[in-house]
Amino acid sequence: MRSLRWRAMCAAALCAPLVAAAQQQPSDYAREKRWADEIVPQLVSGDPVWLEAPRTEKFLGIYTEAKNAKGAIILAHGLGVHPDYGLIGELRTRLADGGYTTLSIQMPILSAEAPPARYPVLFWEADARFAAAMTYLKRKRYERVVLLSHSMGSRMANHYVGAHPLVPLAGWISLSISSVEFAPVKRVKFPIFDIYAENDFDAVLRGAQQRAAALKRMRGSSQTMVFATDHFFAKKEKELVSLIGLLLEGEKK
Repeated sequence: MRSLRWRAMCAAALCAPLVAAAQQQPSDYAREKRWADEIVPQLVSGDPVWLEAPRTEKFLGIYTEAKNAKGAIILAHGLGVHPDYGLIGELRTRLADGGYTTLSIQMPILSAEAPPARYPVLFWEADARFAAAMTYLKRKRYERVVLLSHSMGSRMANHYVGAHPLVPLAGWISLSISSVEFAPVKRVKFPIFDIYAENDFDAVLRGAQQRAAALKRMRGSSQTMVFATDHFFAKKEKELVSLIGLLLEGEKK
């Protein structure tokens, strides 16, 4: 009996790395390249930069420098798109106009047909890309760096913050995260700002109350609902930028 139990334990130990490997998958780099080939020639504001991270191919970032910058913001877009798409594309330029240098990065993506439920296989690579963006901005001498994420980008940021709670961020602004709660936040030293829309996706709205309860235990953190808009903050981009500015200015005090 003891021998059988030992063999079972050994088999489980041998299988564990295989299971872990099966739960990890690289980004669709060919699709990333197609996005980059499409958007880089059309950039009007900001400069393309190519960032490197372990175990991943070079990935695109759009660096938009602000004059007399108050700090820098890393932006993470939503499901399957690119760093100049939709809301994140609006925010990267509007926030730069408002005095914050922005670095909008290409998050890892799957094929266009892949459902959101498949995306956790990419979270390991998202972690590496966030770290690479942090390194890039630190080399640019930015001491105050904030992470701003939207939708799937917020789920990826949640994983990163949970795995690296001591990362030297000045704050994390999470837009429309479809999660009941944040990753363990007891060791996090920076404020978390949870922003969602009145007409957001059901998955976002369902978790709002529990997220708010968690943030009450974190000094300086808060939750805000933006009225009369949807998951993409349509027609409320200007108000959203103002809200982000107020949160960041309050965080400095």
